[in-house]
Amino acid sequence: MAKGEIVERVVTYIVKSIVEEPDEVLVTMVEQGPDEIVAEVRTAKGDMGRVIGRRGRVAKAIRAAAGAAGDEEGITAGVEFLD
Repeated sequence: MAKGEIVERVVTYIVKSIVEEPDEVLVTMVEQGPDEIVAEVRTAKGDMGRVIGRRGRVAKAIRAAAGAAGDEEGITAGVEFLD
């Protein structure tokens, strides 16, 4: 299993569950260091607001889930939401 695979699966599943156009979701894993990884999330234009949520609550929850998945793999995981 590749490093960050669990994080990628978790983030992809959550984001695709929230958006109206799941086929437009793109999650790219970027290594930031030996034990640190960042999931870069891109969605269709109208869906980014849904993913971030009011006051960033949904984004915060996605980051928490990614962090927990990273703990499972023994790495530090973050999430960035890109336009």
